[in-house]
Amino acid sequence: MEIKDITNFPAIAGLGGPEGTGKSGAAPAGEGSFASALKRSLTEVNALQQKADAAITALATGGKVSLHETMIAMEQADVSFRMMMQVRNKIVEAYQEILRMQV
Repeated sequence: MEIKDITNFPAIAGLGGPEGTGKSGAAPAGEGSFASALKRSLTEVNALQQKADAAITALATGGKVSLHETMIAMEQADVSFRMMMQVRNKIVEAYQEILRMQV
């Protein structure tokens, strides 16, 4: 059985080493990096949190927002925040697993 180098797989070939080592660290064309995807999702979670805060403020001050819209905005923000926390937990868990690996 032949064991292939991990960088030979096209789906993860863009995972090269750090910049300046001569290896490719750029993502394949048409795809964003993990860091940019993570930053984009954090921005979306923050936007949902701000939208929920604005809906709560509008409801409390008698604005033109219904209780249903406020509850929906709050639940969207809550679900997205919980998912973000689960992703963070998985990233930390993977990092700790890498630290435990013996070279």
